[in-house]
Amino acid sequence: MSVLHAKARLEEGGTYRIEVTLRHDDTGWDHYADRWEVLSPNGVLLATRVLLHPHVQEQPFTRSLAGVEIPPGLKSVLVKAHDKVHGDSAKLYELNLPSR
Repeated sequence: MSVLHAKARLEEGGTYRIEVTLRHDDTGWDHYADRWEVLSPNGVLLATRVLLHPHVQEQPFTRSLAGVEIPPGLKSVLVKAHDKVHGDSAKLYELNLPSR
């Protein structure tokens, strides 16, 4: 399982829209990527995008989350994926944020 790409767009009001592309060998309801998370550089959870179903026939796949509040002063965040069997992805993706 891996985060292939992520991007952030500053929204009106100062929140961010985060878009994440994942690749995971989903096999069905018992084993699929079920969420991705946005973390501060020191590991504080900032947002979670729950994935409600497997994407067996759609790989890689991209999903977004709007309204993500990121503390002022952060220039980047970390993104990690999670699956129902193996838990968190081993590698974190560093996402640079556009300036406010």
